[in-house]
Order: sequence, then C-alpha cells, then structure tokens
Amino acid sequence: MLKRLSCLFLLIFVLYGCGNKVRKEAGSPEHTIATLKGPSAMGMIRMIDSLNHGTGHSVEVKILNEPLQVRKMMLNGTADFAILPTTMAAIMYNKGLKYRLIGIPVWGTLYLVGSNPGVSNWEDLRNRRIYVMARGMTPDVLFRHLLLKNNIDPDKDVSLDYSFPTHIDLANAVAAGQAGLAIVSEPLTSFVIQKNKDIRLIFDLEKEWKKFENAALAETAFLGRENVIQDDPEIVKSIISAYAFSTGWVNQHPDSAAALIVKYGILPDADIAV
Repeated sequence: MLKRLSCLFLLIFVLYGCGNKVRKEAGSPEHTIATLKGPSAMGMIRMIDSLNHGTGHSVEVKILNEPLQVRKMMLNGTADFAILPTTMAAIMYNKGLKYRLIGIPVWGTLYLVGSNPGVSNWEDLRNRRIYVMARGMTPDVLFRHLLLKNNIDPDKDVSLDYSFPTHIDLANAVAAGQAGLAIVSEPLTSFVIQKNKDIRLIFDLEKEWKKFENAALAETAFLGRENVIQDDPEIVKSIISAYAFSTGWVNQHPDSAAALIVKYGILPDADIAV
C-alpha cells in the first residue's frame, strides 16, 4: 500500500498579507488538521508522530473515520485544515464554505473487489449487485461514470447497494462474505484481501478511468480555511512542507512507516501497510 502513496500540493491558493491571527486558548494548538483514517493519514504519519512528541506545537492532527466527521468540523469551525473526498470538497465549496484548495494528497486508490469468479469484465456486471459506500461521494460518482462509459446504465443494468454507510462497515462486510462485489479503497482493499482469501481485485478504477480521461484521478482534497490562509500564510507553507516531507519519508522507509500506521490505529497489521 505504501508504495502507492504520493503527494502533490498545487499551491493554487492566493496568499494575502499577514494580518492579526485568531488565537486559541493558551496551551492549546493554534491550528487543527482534520484528516481521514486511510491513505491521507498514512502519507502524513511521520508528521503526525512528530507533532505528538514534545510540547509547544502550534498544529494538531485529528484522525477521523469518516468524511462526515471531517465535514462536521468544517461546519462548526474547529478544522483549520481538512482532508476529504474531492466530491465532498466541491459540494462544501459550492455551499459557500470559506475553504480553499491547497493540494491533492491522494490519487487513485479505489478498486472493485469481489469473490465472484464469474466477473472479469464490465459486461459481467450486468444484473449484479455492487455495494458502494456513501451515495454521491467519490466512489459512487466515479463508479457510475465508468459504468456509463462502458455502456452500462447504473440505474437500470446493475443494482447499486448503499446498505453499508461507512467504508469500514463495507470493508468488514466484504471480508465476512456479506458483500460479493464492492468498491473499496486502500488501505481497506489490502485488509479485506488478507482477511478473506476468496476476495480478489477485479478492477483498478484509476486504470479504468485513464482509458477514457486524459487526467489523473484526484481522490481527496486538502483544504485550508480562508481566513487562516490570509492571516497566517507561513503556517500554510510549513504544513505543506511537513506533509510533503512526511510522504517522501513514508515511501523511503516503509517498514518504519508501517509501524507508525499501526501505532496510530490506521491499520491493524504492519504487513498490510507495507
């Protein structure tokens, strides 16, 4: 899994002159990053571990299970920076939330997995049930798009099932044999394959995407609160630098990174992480 991590910060935000910073209570971190338990947190695990050692750091990272938890922190103003699916980021932006795109941390970690030996191409999916987490989020939008590109109507030719509301619920269902075909992202793809030897990769959705689109598949977005970007551009630059360094370190030291990934509860087993 770690071999697939990459990090590209676009630096497309506009930095204004420094203003007065909004201070939090004395002794508490000045800025909070809300990230997701998965590839986003795995890439920044060196940064997370460094922040958890010593005192006086101005930044803290909260690792959350689901995008809706990140959204809640954005809505109540407790997340100065947030990492969440690109589709949700677009929705939040269109609703007027004052966050700006800083970068794209995760590219293409979604897979169609299953235990059915009769499925090897897109036509084999007709009249079958496929489990997808979170209607309208990146996995759902992407898979529907690919179905249409392969001349399959997602509303008529297949049955998309959203019975499992979180990616963890869905991964556990796949591992337990309760979901025969499902869209799952890393690191949970590796988890379900290790837990259930009948599960196999059917499609790498990034590879399928590139058959039709001349662009990389941006899966998650790294956002910053507009007033933080305006008032404290130096902390933005520092976070970008630390995140990029962490991702490079993870790729160069997979065994050490895997140990930290287990330590912080992102994955239960270091062998899966590597």
